[in-house]
Amino acid sequence: LHARPFPVIGSPVRVSHLALLLDEDAKQTDFDHLCELCHRYGVNPPSSQENSFYQQLGDLKVRWERHLEFVTYTFIRSGKSEEAFAQPALSLLPADWLENIPGQLVAGLHLEVQAAEDKPLDREELADCFEGQRLVSGRLMEGAATLWSAFRLHGDGCGRILLHNHELNDNQAGRLILRVLELETYRLMALLGARPARDLAPILRQLDQQLANIITRLSVTEGLEDERRLLGELTIMAAQIERHSADTISRFSATQAYYQLVMRRLDELKESENVPNFTLKAFFARRLTPAANTCESTSRRLEDLAARIERAGDLIRTRVDLKLEEQNRRLLASMNRRSRVQLRMKETVEGLSIAAISYYGVSLLGYLFGALEPLGLPLNVNVAKAVAVPLVVGSVWWVTRRIKKFIVEASDPEREGHRSGSEER
Repeated sequence: LHARPFPVIGSPVRVSHLALLLDEDAKQTDFDHLCELCHRYGVNPPSSQENSFYQQLGDLKVRWERHLEFVTYTFIRSGKSEEAFAQPALSLLPADWLENIPGQLVAGLHLEVQAAEDKPLDREELADCFEGQRLVSGRLMEGAATLWSAFRLHGDGCGRILLHNHELNDNQAGRLILRVLELETYRLMALLGARPARDLAPILRQLDQQLANIITRLSVTEGLEDERRLLGELTIMAAQIERHSADTISRFSATQAYYQLVMRRLDELKESENVPNFTLKAFFARRLTPAANTCESTSRRLEDLAARIERAGDLIRTRVDLKLEEQNRRLLASMNRRSRVQLRMKETVEGLSIAAISYYGVSLLGYLFGALEPLGLPLNVNVAKAVAVPLVVGSVWWVTRRIKKFIVEASDPEREGHRSGSEER
């Protein structure tokens, strides 16, 4: 609640405001640069854990604030110059320190506040102050102050805002100045997402057309290889979408957050709408809202395109899976046919084997029967062999079946487990 208190600023006053975009590596460099400025003016620098610093530096007051992705410097100089914006607060800073300030400058702004007793500037004087650019004005704080600005860069590379304080005290003037500075800073930070959105628009149109072509080709494609090729193209497109989303999602989200802050600051300014001029709300609604909507639309297009690519990929994978299942079914049917043929052949070979073994067995019995005849046994060898044939064939067939059954049971793990359980019981 008290990390960034409102300043107390009397009128007239000159204010220079800088907002610099920093990455993580440059944040420590920026803090060291601030400490260097404090050492030059002989004041104690802030601690590294502080996010706000407000101190008197000679004839200047400096207000430093650290935000999530940027830092702001606000330099406050009391009094006014003979000509508006001729001697801004930045002119008192060391030139070498100002040139070496780290970060990317996003907002540079000079703001001057006229006191209630000062004579309001006429149209020609305002034109001279703002280099002839078209102005936007607004009656703020329910008519207690008037603002003029072109919201454009001027010859010194900074924007300009002129405030005429009619009846605000120092506390109210400090809060109003801070809100106006935040309004301009957040406006420019919100516009950082407009360029990526414009650059991404033709790429998304191309990807959208490419996706439509793939879906059209999918409706007439029958070969498995063609569908795999289409799936590969979709995978490449999905990777591109993910890369673009990773590059822009944080910027687009920040744009929406800054846009909401701008709208909130506009409400806090309590601008009078019953004026003939082009009001601040109308200006921001016309200039900033389309940019914020473009970023939001681009973000939704990225999400929609990613979802469509995923659905198309699922469709192709389903078709590929169905065709693979059909191929597997035909392969299994072919394997079943070959298995039946092999079974028939094995059964044939098994029958021939039984016949061959039986033939050799009967032949061996014939030798045995022939050896018994000299011993005086009245045995007809041929008759004995004929009688032994069915016995030998039956015995060989029974032994073969037993061996076959044993091999089948040994190769079946379920039967083996069942047999082991029975043995245990």
